[in-house]
Amino acid sequence: MTVDPRAALDRLIAALEAHFNAVASRRGEDDPGVDDAYDVLADAFEAYDDALGTVYSEATPFYLAEEDDDEDDESDGGEAEESDDEDDEYDDDVLVDELTTEDR
Repeated sequence: MTVDPRAALDRLIAALEAHFNAVASRRGEDDPGVDDAYDVLADAFEAYDDALGTVYSEATPFYLAEEDDDEDDESDGGEAEESDDEDDEYDDDVLVDELTTEDR
């Protein structure tokens, strides 16, 4: 399969627009259209980031957070375990702060 970063970027932009439209027209808190648009956006981002890495040896300054199973643990009557995963390079506040300070 040929990797085309431009095509992946076009797909990412379309996914961003579709996600925005889904959020803007949300029909309730658990709208499946928003969930679907989120998944498509995540896939498009990964494809774009991979294409940049493959063709240009570059990466975006973003990452996709891993989904926590903490909610499932709590609903089963057990306590949610805190993650001591040292592989997590950033938490959300640090990532947002770094992006905003780098863009100045």
